[in-house]
Amino acid sequence: MLNVLLPLAAIASSAAAFYLPGVAPHDFVEGASVNLDVNALTSADTLFPYDQYHPRLHFCTPEGGAVNKAESLGSILFGDRLYNSRFELKMKKDVDCQVLCEEAIPGDDAKFINQRIREEYNFNWFVDGLPAAQMAQSTKTNETFYSIGFSLGELTQDDKPVLNNHYTLQIDYHTVDNVNFRVVGFIVWPYSIADGSCNMNAAPLYLDESKPTTVKYTYRVRWNFSTVPWGTRWDSYLKMIDPQIHWFSIINSIVIVFMLTGMIAMILLRALHKDISRYNAFTEEDGGMEDFGWKLVHADVFRPPVHRMFLAVFVGNGAQLFLMAVATLVFAALGFLSPSSRGSLGTVTLIFYVFFGFAAGYVSARLYKMMQGEYWRRNVFLTAFIVPGFAFGTFLVLNFFLIGAQSSAAVPFSTMFALISMWFLVSAPLCIAGAYFGFKHPTIENPVKTNQIPRQIPTQPLYLNRWIAALIGGILPFGAIFIELFFIMNSIWMHKFYYVFGFLTLVFSILVVTCAEVSILMCYFHLCSEDYYWSWRAFLTSGASGFYVFLYSVLYYYRKLHIHSFPSAALYFGWSIVMSVLFSILTGSFGYIACLMFVRKIFGAIKVD
Repeated sequence: MLNVLLPLAAIASSAAAFYLPGVAPHDFVEGASVNLDVNALTSADTLFPYDQYHPRLHFCTPEGGAVNKAESLGSILFGDRLYNSRFELKMKKDVDCQVLCEEAIPGDDAKFINQRIREEYNFNWFVDGLPAAQMAQSTKTNETFYSIGFSLGELTQDDKPVLNNHYTLQIDYHTVDNVNFRVVGFIVWPYSIADGSCNMNAAPLYLDESKPTTVKYTYRVRWNFSTVPWGTRWDSYLKMIDPQIHWFSIINSIVIVFMLTGMIAMILLRALHKDISRYNAFTEEDGGMEDFGWKLVHADVFRPPVHRMFLAVFVGNGAQLFLMAVATLVFAALGFLSPSSRGSLGTVTLIFYVFFGFAAGYVSARLYKMMQGEYWRRNVFLTAFIVPGFAFGTFLVLNFFLIGAQSSAAVPFSTMFALISMWFLVSAPLCIAGAYFGFKHPTIENPVKTNQIPRQIPTQPLYLNRWIAALIGGILPFGAIFIELFFIMNSIWMHKFYYVFGFLTLVFSILVVTCAEVSILMCYFHLCSEDYYWSWRAFLTSGASGFYVFLYSVLYYYRKLHIHSFPSAALYFGWSIVMSVLFSILTGSFGYIACLMFVRKIFGAIKVD
């Protein structure tokens, strides 16, 4: 095991910092126009982004009106709304003090802006695909790095909001021939200046909530030569501030795997091997001997479980999620999902999910047929619609909260129609096709026969209660991933880049092994206690890790976020429930498939009259 994990860890460390640029470089000659695009304003305190040109923000709109830039499906779903701007940038042409526009902000809108300042909203601008950033320094390593975005305004010492209306833009460029220049960095320093004079030492700008306030927006541009080549321009944005924490995550996960592997090895190599040898030896003796231990349930262990339909449906959807995750991680770890292509991760994930609907139908049909199910039409329908319907229904409800808040993240009707079309015209037909082939295949034969009369199950000890055993087993898979989960949640809710997919791939691999081992371990204990209802227990044992993911999201909500409004809380917990349920289905499927293989293996190895 160690010989395998050490090379994987080495690969993970290299892949964590590797990426492909994703787009072709854009060369500018001196004096050429360089576009500055603006994205939605975001805040970790409300989770509701707002368009840069929201009418109540009164930001300078371009002459002739703002033009919406084409965005990918993933960008739209994550709330990106990119527009052109009024800034006039020329390559290598500095600007000392340029007036952008002058706006009169009414008292009601001033109140709206001041509230957004208190909620710590940030601007998100882009030049040549690079996001605007502010320079920051790590308190642990003293390294400088780029912090994405910059503030709409600040709070003074007496807790009064001031609006940032002057922007000093530093754009770094690189060249190798002094003819063609490429943008390699974009830093913004915002200031609040009441008189619009570009004097950074002037009095700050307060918006009067009782009468209109005249605001003059200005900017300054500085072009700065940089030795950073275009191919590595994202390194400052993607720099890991504390990479040791990711290694701690890997070590923590490996320790859990070693512990479980040791216990599994002890069971398989000692207890289980001796049991099989002893059972077969007794069978060969004249007169035989009465069965004991897990062999007692050989005539009931493959009895179809209750609610077999839903078990087959969930495992089928788990297979779909698994293949989606593997394909996405492979593309991401190899560097194909560049951060310069906003929304590419979400788009690719959604596309893989849709096309792997075939696997969901196939696996669900094969298992349902093995469980002697009869309502195959219902199985196909539920596989194609119950889990995607739950996710889409939640998404639809939460979208109404976004519409009510007039947030830019509200998904437009055209995008909604595209999602429904992908579901009904691609995913569902593929699921039906997969189910067709699944039902056409021969039934999976069980290694032992099942009695017509079920065996009575003796009273079980408390720790083998289905819910207690699930809670005990579910904490181990969660323990393998909870550190990496923190960074993933930071990227979702705190609008940070997550790009250590090499680490994530290794952690995901450890998660699969952990789910399989903990489910097998608990399944063995259940069988030794003569409890043959292992199917749902195997699913719940590893699937309970999704419950711990939700508990962690509750802890994250109270420890990291500062949300005070009901719509924002509903949005956060709504998506947290969806992610936790999907994670439960994914990990539960690992547990069930592993136990199915384990049970078939051990009962196929014994001789039964």
